[in-house]
Amino acid sequence: MDIRPKVLVTKIGLDGHDRGSRIVAAYLRDAGMEVIYTPPWQEIPAVVKLATEEDVDVIGISSLATDHLIVPKLVAALRAAGLTDVAVIVGGIVPDEDEDMLLAAGVAKVFHPGGALEDIARYIRDITPALRAQRAATWTGKAPA
Repeated sequence: MDIRPKVLVTKIGLDGHDRGSRIVAAYLRDAGMEVIYTPPWQEIPAVVKLATEEDVDVIGISSLATDHLIVPKLVAALRAAGLTDVAVIVGGIVPDEDEDMLLAAGVAKVFHPGGALEDIARYIRDITPALRAQRAATWTGKAPA
């Protein structure tokens, strides 16, 4: 069975530089994924609501400035909303020490500038089956196989 990942690409906080997120969103769409793209300046509650309504597998956050520092609040809000089966990935300029903090907070993966778009797509394709299995287990009350 071919699984078509569903990805929300967004920017939280005040960083309005959205060129990178637009490029990634277009690439993922062309790679066969269903992509929901938002304009910049999204608030965390709005992202959680959209992720819930759209039943996404992955949320991709783009950060050029320091807005990646509020991603742990997004991860916490997703958990509070029961969305433990949604992976959060971050792309952009993230210093090494901040990457460690993001991973410890529950971010699944950080992609740095210059990384291959195919690596992002491959990662999303690779993690989606496990995310879907986790979601199905939540619905049925059975542990994932």
